[in-house]
Amino acid sequence: MFKYALLSRPLTSYINPTLLVSRSFSFPFRFSTTSSQYSTNRDKYWIKPTIMERVCVYGSGNWGTTAAKIIGENITKLPNFDHKVSIYSHFETFDGVSLSDVINKTHENPKYLPGRKLPENVYATSDEKEALDGATMLVIVVPEQFLESSLRSIYKNIDGRRLKIISLIKGVYIYKDKIMTPTQVIEYALKVTPSVLCGANIANEIAGHEICESTLGSFIKSEADLWYSLFHSDYFRIRCIRDTYGIELCGALKNVVSVAAGIADGLGVGSNSKAAILRVGFKEMRQFIYHRHPYTPPEVFYESCGMADLVASSLGGRNHKIAVELVKTGKSFAELESEMLGGQKLQGPMTAKELYIFNKHEGITEKFPLFTTVYQIGYEKKDPSEIFNVLVGLKLE
Repeated sequence: MFKYALLSRPLTSYINPTLLVSRSFSFPFRFSTTSSQYSTNRDKYWIKPTIMERVCVYGSGNWGTTAAKIIGENITKLPNFDHKVSIYSHFETFDGVSLSDVINKTHENPKYLPGRKLPENVYATSDEKEALDGATMLVIVVPEQFLESSLRSIYKNIDGRRLKIISLIKGVYIYKDKIMTPTQVIEYALKVTPSVLCGANIANEIAGHEICESTLGSFIKSEADLWYSLFHSDYFRIRCIRDTYGIELCGALKNVVSVAAGIADGLGVGSNSKAAILRVGFKEMRQFIYHRHPYTPPEVFYESCGMADLVASSLGGRNHKIAVELVKTGKSFAELESEMLGGQKLQGPMTAKELYIFNKHEGITEKFPLFTTVYQIGYEKKDPSEIFNVLVGLKLE
């Protein structure tokens, strides 16, 4: 993990310093003596050790595999990095074979990212200890419902003293009386201040080298610079902001707005009506985030994690698609998740429900009419056309 280099010096320099009181020799060490005349500056003769960074991607799903692909392509051009990138893949099979074995043999993840080749310096393992061994930079990209159990395992298997973490998780933990973002959960569990990467990022498109942007949020510049070097490329453009919580809340709340956009599309309305719904949704996102984190930088809302992610999700993301079917079929979110996603839970409907419970506890449901209406349409069988009741006129004061 360390590289040491000692500049060459004559052997006569390494003699007993007490014999050299009257001489003008200098030494590569700072001796433990009471006389300052024997103290020398070791930096003149030593090249400082270089710490080698090692990267582990914790999660082998669609986005995790894409992240490993990006990092694997970039890391070979970077000094002071171990060029091997490990992926921790929770044990599962593909065609009867361990998925990690398939990834290592074919350099492809056929289950979650089919048709996209991974660099040969990327390898997968279902052995968590092996994946985390020596890791100094950890990319966490697991479904939000598995984050807490994952952190318990990580805590047992990693040395946290030099650990740097970035979260690629889109979601938020909303309880009756509090809200926690993934980075807050990570910081509480591992005592490390994480960074976050979030934006209008559809994994399959990025893996195909289609140009897009993403927002990297961090409070530690030196770590932000390292993450930037690992992710930024000619097709994946990274923009850094000194924030994490506002970025994460944007990523969660935009899912609720994309459900509202899907309801509008399910009703068959045109672009004008849908645009009006998006305007109100964007306004409520900003209002709620400032309510929770009043010092959120304004630029958060206009970067990829804000407006761009909202637009991309509302044009055809999964939350949007399931909301369209909700209107057309009259089925519940639970029924549609079972039919369309094999029972997987979408973040939009779940966040809408949790957000309603939180806002009701806070007594602020009337301040967020769009969020409230999405919940009522999805869970209380309110007429979908009432989504347009959130559009109200405004006169000059």
